[in-house]
Amino acid sequence: MVNDYKKYELFGKTLIQKIELAGPFRYDFPVAEQACFIYVMNGELQYKSSDKSMSIPEDYSLFLNCINSGKHIHNSGQEENCHIVIVTFYPDILKKIYDRELPSLLQKPENIISNKSTLKINNDFLIKKYVEGLLFYFENPSLVNEDILILKLKEIILLLAQSESAASVQLILSQLFSPVAYTFKQVIEANLFSQLTIEQLAERNNLSVSSFKREFARLYNDTPANYIRNKKLEKAAELLLLSDNRITEIAYDCGFNDLATFTKSFHDKFHSSPSNYRINHKENK
Repeated sequence: MVNDYKKYELFGKTLIQKIELAGPFRYDFPVAEQACFIYVMNGELQYKSSDKSMSIPEDYSLFLNCINSGKHIHNSGQEENCHIVIVTFYPDILKKIYDRELPSLLQKPENIISNKSTLKINNDFLIKKYVEGLLFYFENPSLVNEDILILKLKEIILLLAQSESAASVQLILSQLFSPVAYTFKQVIEANLFSQLTIEQLAERNNLSVSSFKREFARLYNDTPANYIRNKKLEKAAELLLLSDNRITEIAYDCGFNDLATFTKSFHDKFHSSPSNYRINHKENK
């Protein structure tokens, strides 16, 4: 139930909202070409999509795009109120206010394939101060005009670009300008030789870890760890014969972050150390 609701519009679209919700409540995000920054001032809310759920406590934020359906926030508590501020990002408005060139946060990351659409942003002092600044304008509506709203929109983009979550925010925002849905296999193959964890690969597929593992087993008939390790080792074996690079460099290029782990894994698969494998197979050519 909504106890209090205020908003400001920019170019005819809802830009900033301040909402007081009384539990239990549920708000479904409509499918649209937009992204939302949701800051929890008081209370707590739960985010839920078709495959993912998370809790967003006080002074934390949720960042998500609304390109896909099935996303909502809710709180099942009977007596707990939740105060939130929402800033909405529209691609047409962003292009309009950045008339020359989009800032780096809004540009597509290079060589990154991901369907990530949701991000939980930790307690951030500067973002908290930004929200406090928004509250000042809600308390003094006579001071609000188009220039102020553009300034506040650019300010949150600048703060997000400087936060530890900048790379993930960029992934989500860039989808507004070039919406591409990658297949599960495309994400896996593009990141085979990275040092991403299973949790990070699941996130790039916009899946929970359990759902990611189930889908992986269905498509590859193997576990993610085993399949990816074997692919890395096969690539390393190929590079040992085709290049004269140091073994440490090959291990790193194939996604291993230390030589000891690489050497043990290589020996388990090929029953030979990397150096002996290179010598023996080159001699047999």
